[in-house]
Parts: sequence; structure tokens; C-alpha cells
Amino acid sequence: MTATRKHTALPKAQILVEALPWLTRHHGKTVVIKFGGNAMVDEELKAAFAQDVVFLRHAGLKPVVVHGGGPQISRALDRHGIVSEFKAGLRVTTEDAMDVVRMVLAGQVQRELVGLLNRHGPLAVGLTGEDAHTLTATKHQPEIDGELVDIGRVGQITDIDTGAIQALLADGRIPVVSSIARSQDDHHVYNVNADTAAAALAAALGAETLMVLTDVEGLYEDWPNSDEVISRLTASQLEKLLPELSSGMVPKMEGCLHAVRGGVNTARVIDGRVQHSILLEIFTDEGIGTMVVPDEQGES
Repeated sequence: MTATRKHTALPKAQILVEALPWLTRHHGKTVVIKFGGNAMVDEELKAAFAQDVVFLRHAGLKPVVVHGGGPQISRALDRHGIVSEFKAGLRVTTEDAMDVVRMVLAGQVQRELVGLLNRHGPLAVGLTGEDAHTLTATKHQPEIDGELVDIGRVGQITDIDTGAIQALLADGRIPVVSSIARSQDDHHVYNVNADTAAAALAAALGAETLMVLTDVEGLYEDWPNSDEVISRLTASQLEKLLPELSSGMVPKMEGCLHAVRGGVNTARVIDGRVQHSILLEIFTDEGIGTMVVPDEQGES
């Protein structure tokens, strides 16, 4: 009996001990996690994501979750008879569409995520970028074929006030932030790309790590000719690759670049289709995505 118990318990103990250097390294550090992709719509993945974030919190880290809600917004717009249109990889957001975006992000996606996290205790608090002037934006006009294009109420972040988030972290809470910003110029609000918002917040918070959940394994070496994932690259290497990337990966990788150039130690794109991918990435040697590091780190 004793021998059997010893045999089954030992691997568990070894796994815990392996995590020790990572726990020590990350203790007290802020980690910003962009929640999106399949992890956001699959029930099992959602539950695993919530467990991971709560684990980080109890392991002594300070997780901040930023989310968008592309699939949920598209469905809601369909129900309201509003056509979804994209330009330069961004959703064209009319005044009517903005009302739906705000309702879905703050009233549905955020509420569900806060509820999942709070099954584990009184931890998560939801807010949008409008709250306490957390995110301020002006109109973003992307350039297509050399011309600026009007895509409606899509914002470009101009200012960040981290006060409310810092207060929640100091109180041991997990902030869950919807990617909506207040307008710098009028009384309206803006829809902000969640990858961009997460990166900007990570830099403003002086986070240790930015983690972006995606529906791919990471950044591919030579897609579509190869599915070999680049496990690590420097900011300069990433900058050279940006023009060649698919439109969906551009805001994610631009966000990673912005974060590490803004003082974040590492930015990672990880496969949100893998259960507990966050724990695998933070607490093991076998990183499962693509990690971007500042230039001097990559050259050492």
C-alpha cells in the first residue's frame, strides 16, 4: 500500500518542484493576458483558462486579463441586422455597431469571464477602458493603398491611466478589462483592438510578460510552406518579419513588439486551443508558442 502511494505521488511532487524556479522568478510580477480565439468560445477551454489565471494569482503573480469578443460581436450584429465589414483587418464600427460592441463586450463576454473566475473565490472585477479613464483614444484611420480609410468608431490609444487596475491588483483582485476606450475628443467611446489594448496596458503597467492567446501554435517560420514555429525572436527580428505576416497575426505581433519595446521583459503568442497553455508557458521549460524578447536579451 505504502509503496503504491509513494509511486503515484512522486511524479506529482517532481512536477511541483520543477515549477519552483519559475514560481520564484515570477512572484509578485504582473502578467497581462489577452483572452481570445477558441479559448473564448469552447466551454472546456474557457474553464481551463479561468483555472490557469486563478492559479497564477494564488502562485503570487498579478494577472490582468484583457479581452475582445470578435465572434460574439459578429453574432450580435447579425441578430441586429447590422452587416459585419472589415478593412485592414479591423472591424468597421458605425455608431449603431458601437452600441452593440459595447453591450457585448461589457455586458456579455466580460460578465461571463468574471463569473468563471469568481467560481474560485471573490477575485475578478470587470471594467472597461472607459472606467477611471483607463484607456483614452482618438479615431484610428488605417492606411490602405496609400490612402487613409474611415472605419468608424475604431480607436487608437493615446493615453492610459493604470490607477484603477493598480488599486485592484494591490487588493489582490484580478482585473478583467474590456477593450473599449473613452474618447479624447468627444463624449463617445471607441472600439479598440484587444491585442493592441493588451500590449499598451502591459507596457503601462510595467508587466513582466504579455501573453496573447491565439488559434495557432505561434508564429510560423515560413507559412504556408512550413508549420515550423519560431520559438524565440528579438524585437528587431520581428520588425523585419511584420510586412510578411497574415493580417490576423499583424495586430498580435505588433502588440508583442510594442510591449517589449515599452519595457515588458517578454511577449508571447501561445496556442489557446491547448488546455492550460498559460501554465505550460510560464512554469515549464517547454515553451509552447513564440516568445519575443528585447534586442539585448536575444543577443546575449
